[in-house]
Amino acid sequence: MIIDEARELKQCTQVASGPEGLAAIHQSGIAATLWERAPLDRFQAWIDALPPEQLPRTRIILRPEAVCNALIEVTRFYGTPECPERNMLIEDASALAAIFADVMDCNYLQLRLDVIQTNACRKFHVDAVTARLICTYRGTGTQYGLSTTGDDPATVLTVPTGSPIVLRGTRWPEDPPSGLLHRSPPIAGTGETRLLLVLDPVEDPEQERGTVYIH
Repeated sequence: MIIDEARELKQCTQVASGPEGLAAIHQSGIAATLWERAPLDRFQAWIDALPPEQLPRTRIILRPEAVCNALIEVTRFYGTPECPERNMLIEDASALAAIFADVMDCNYLQLRLDVIQTNACRKFHVDAVTARLICTYRGTGTQYGLSTTGDDPATVLTVPTGSPIVLRGTRWPEDPPSGLLHRSPPIAGTGETRLLLVLDPVEDPEQERGTVYIH
């Protein structure tokens, strides 16, 4: 049974070595696309060593081309040190926003930078969106697996730190659902701090509530 589940999980997850592979989310039967990449050692050492209070966090709706300037302001607000590694973080998040907006053919995105030190979203679930991009810059990556019974997946994989994954949500038009679930890894009590980027496509920004809206 576990072998069959692992095989099905591999079949519905497209793993690519470049950003163009994320567009495979539109292929029939593909529930997730993963761009497998390794962060630069000096960037990872820098972001892992930052005090949690200096990690940027925000929740905004904006056009993809506005992400860079918005993140410059966010990092300044939180006192993220000005250095080449901070520029790498801003440039990478901006590039992922542009790539994801192109994949989803949307003019606006909801961007979240979350700093997590608890068991946030520790239950396996599917997001109430068409699709979502998640990239963990610090800490353990998102965990995912297959289950159609309501139980936790028997086979659980962890997205490598620094690797973006695009996951179909409940609003994806294809039926039946694949059964691909994901969660934030349980880290409460470990002392771990995670920093993750979350991008959602937005069709009508005026309908969103409680979120800063940037033209």
